[in-house]
Amino acid sequence: MDRDNLLGQFLRARRELIRPEDVNLPAGSRRRVAGLRREEVAMLAGVSADYYVRLEQGRERHPSAQVVDALARALGLTDDAVAHLHQLANPGVRRRRAPRQERVSPNLLRMMTGWSHTPAIVLGRSLTVLAHNALGGALYAGHTYSADLVRLVFLDPDAREFFPDWERAAVNTVAGLRAVAGADVDDPALIEVVGELSLRSESFRRLWARHDVRHKTHDTKRFHHRLVGELTLHYESFTVNGAPGQQLVVYQAEPGSPSEQALALLGSLTAELAPPAAAERSTAE
Repeated sequence: MDRDNLLGQFLRARRELIRPEDVNLPAGSRRRVAGLRREEVAMLAGVSADYYVRLEQGRERHPSAQVVDALARALGLTDDAVAHLHQLANPGVRRRRAPRQERVSPNLLRMMTGWSHTPAIVLGRSLTVLAHNALGGALYAGHTYSADLVRLVFLDPDAREFFPDWERAAVNTVAGLRAVAGADVDDPALIEVVGELSLRSESFRRLWARHDVRHKTHDTKRFHHRLVGELTLHYESFTVNGAPGQQLVVYQAEPGSPSEQALALLGSLTAELAPPAAAERSTAE
């Protein structure tokens, strides 16, 4: 990652994803750039072309909040992406941090243990699985990277079978990693995972370069589990206020659905192997 011009990288990546016709501009036959031209974004945002060029090139790094909002409108950014753009424009003082343990609250672990029919996991800042209850562990068990959702999606040999909608899972995973990382590019765990995956996965490189930003909130996800087959589960993600950067993710099946039956079967198989418990992984960030 080039950590010196994150704002410019973000603006350029998002500009290149917008088609002229999306913003009522003529495409033309002599267009030589992907997406919009710099001067077109400047016009849509109401700033000078020279000023916008300086922003992309990193010669201007601190636009006002009003300019950031205008650029966000011109680029059609979502709420998560707008917040990310503001953070890039005003990152504050960044200091390289030494790795430290990410620990899950014992009270949260006990609460998760009581959810015997509901898979639950706690994710860290780089989307590693810090803790899970018995059913949450069983949901992701059996893979090379069961404890690391980013590496599971992009490096695990079984990923495309486990996630039937793999492309959607990949897009959401990278966007979620961007969201939790924010402007904290000196996070050692983030540097490690982005560096490794950029070398080992062309798909990751392609998606990381898009600069999509989207917090993991709620969605429906399909799995093909090695023990119980197809599962379609709804999840809700909750921030853990006592541990910034951690997310509690809880999964549920539609009542009366085949997925509910399959999840119940997975729960019974899990109970036969081990008593219900919430397990915490020791993870350094």
